[in-house]
This record gives sequence, C-alpha cells and structure tokens, in this order.
Amino acid sequence: MPPAEKVIRTVAVYLGILIVIRIAGKRLMGQMNSQDLVVVLLLSNVVQNAIIGEDNSLVGGLLGAAVLVLVNAGLDHLTLRIPWLAWLLDGRPTVVVTDGLLDHRALLHLGMTPEELDNAIQAQGADSLSQVRRVAVEPGGSVTVELQPDARTATIGDLRRAVEVLTARLEAQGSGPARG
Repeated sequence: MPPAEKVIRTVAVYLGILIVIRIAGKRLMGQMNSQDLVVVLLLSNVVQNAIIGEDNSLVGGLLGAAVLVLVNAGLDHLTLRIPWLAWLLDGRPTVVVTDGLLDHRALLHLGMTPEELDNAIQAQGADSLSQVRRVAVEPGGSVTVELQPDARTATIGDLRRAVEVLTARLEAQGSGPARG
C-alpha cells in the first residue's frame, strides 16, 4: 500500500473514532463501567486493518502511529486557538446538580446512575447532595463538585481571618487578648 494511502486511511479512521467517541458521550471518557472498558479495548483491534491494511511491516505500523500522533497534536493545537472547534470536538460541561437538586434528565442523558454520581460527589468531600452547590460532568468525563459555602473545609487562611476578626472584636470591646 502506498504511504499516501496509509496516511489518508489513518486520518480517516482517527476522525471516525473521534466522532464515535464524541457521540458516545462523556461517560465513555470518564466514568466507565466494565462494558465501556471492553468497547474501548476492542476499538483498537477493530480499526487496525482499516489503518494499515494488509501491510504488517514495522515501517507501515510506525507510519500509522506517527500519523496518529501528528494528527492528534495538530487538533490539540487548533482547539487551543479556535474555541468553536474545541466545543465541537470536546463539548461543554453538563450540569447535573444545582443547589442540591439533581437534574435527572441530564444524568439520564449522560448514562450515569445516581449511585455513580453519589460516589463521585463523596470522593470530592461531600456527604450528600444538600452539601453541593453545583456538580458538572466535564467533557473529558471527570466530575467537578462545588460545595455549598458551609460545607467547604476551612483553610489556614480562613482560620487566620477568623482569628483576626475575633481579636479585633475583643480589642474593640476593651478586653484585648490576655497577655502573659
């Protein structure tokens, strides 16, 4: 097979799989179950012949691999500079919880179960939906959790500011901190 044909086939397969994965959605990218994993593992085997054809040579395989890496790097470069292309290829986050309320339709659209969402929320420090301000499933499949202000863990900076406020109040009342 001529090298030009191999390049064209590789690019076509890359773009085809990119479309399939985009249609499959965010779940395939991040919150995979065992069936999703099997599909991802078998995909490479299914498209191998479409990329390299009958050529099982080392050079043929390396050419296909090089084209895949270059096309991927090129698209990454373009998506950084062209926002609509990034949206087209990656999508946008899907909000599934707002102010503790679960959007069942969005969760169903993602193919995600409430139990999977609960696990993701608990992994990020919330015990229940009531502690959550917003949850979004990102284009890559990761889950971003924004906690309610009262549910957030205090930082050292938060504690320092609280001590400063309390100290200022005590000093304003004329009973400054005890010295000794």
